[in-house]
Amino acid sequence: MTLPHHLSRRRFLSTCAAGSAVLLGLPRLASASAREIGWEDLIPPGVPYAEVIGEGYMDEETDVWRPVFDKNATRLNPGVTEQTIRLPGYIVPLELDGDAVSQFILAPYAGACIHVPPPPANQMVLVTPRKPWPVDKSLDAIWAIGELHPELSDTGLATVGYRMLNAEIELYEW
Repeated sequence: MTLPHHLSRRRFLSTCAAGSAVLLGLPRLASASAREIGWEDLIPPGVPYAEVIGEGYMDEETDVWRPVFDKNATRLNPGVTEQTIRLPGYIVPLELDGDAVSQFILAPYAGACIHVPPPPANQMVLVTPRKPWPVDKSLDAIWAIGELHPELSDTGLATVGYRMLNAEIELYEW
């Protein structure tokens, strides 16, 4: 192949690489550059998990176990915020758009907030996906990939400590 005189081989290859990224989809680039973290990373360094989720009590009126969280439950880790992260978890649907979930809480275990008391705020992320996630896959473990922001907010179901907007969602492969 003969290149035009104004296009060097290096520039041609970088142009092809950029075009390939667009054709193959930019979400893969975000996923590849994301820092993979675990749930323990959402707790500030030096704070033991036992001090985040403490004792609890049985609410005799509703027959539901109510955990007692201390002040550490809402302490967030600035070391993982304002950067693109990749975090595994489970969907707790908040908003539906037809047959897809358009906003949800990412929780560390299945059934959180629904069948059992919610985790502490610093163990939940409010996620708005770039593309709504199919309801029929909402019970599967997923990866949420996006920029993590510290934001305590009450969803009506639970208080969450972090937010991720325009997130990419991928099925968690075992």
